[in-house]
Amino acid sequence: MAAHILVVEDEVDLADLVALNLREAGHDVSIAYNGANALAEISRRRPDLVLLDVMLPDISGFEVCRRLRRSSDTSRIPVVMLTAKAEEVDRIVGFEVGADDYVIKPFSPRELTLRVDAILRRVGPGATAEGPQVLSIGELKIDVPAHHVEIEGDEITLTALEFRLLLDLASRAGRVQS
Repeated sequence: MAAHILVVEDEVDLADLVALNLREAGHDVSIAYNGANALAEISRRRPDLVLLDVMLPDISGFEVCRRLRRSSDTSRIPVVMLTAKAEEVDRIVGFEVGADDYVIKPFSPRELTLRVDAILRRVGPGATAEGPQVLSIGELKIDVPAHHVEIEGDEITLTALEFRLLLDLASRAGRVQS
């Protein structure tokens, strides 16, 4: 399954290693070495998945992920954090800002490629294309592009992770989830 993947990593050797492994797995890969270039590249050519370092020289990876999740054009792009920040609080922040996975350096290039492939399989082809705009189940209303949730007309404030979990469960209503 060939996909366009954007690797955002300021360490040139590591970015090249990750890109090489992903290309060998059949993917099309672009590299950005800082957050500003990553955001510009995403606007220019929307990737199917972003591998995102947290500690970038200009904009943190957490902030890049936040910006992706806030925009209706990019909110559905899967993001995998790839970082040396291994503390539990860092992983929690990563998931709260909207990361789909969190891989700690040093890592196995093979495992990273398999994680990327697993996420791409899960989101399926065209995951970044327009999906349902508003999902309603009874009194629950989920405005997907706006990341807005209402129950009986009252707005519910959720973190990015809580929103994604609710959307995942609501879009699979009636089915058992692991």
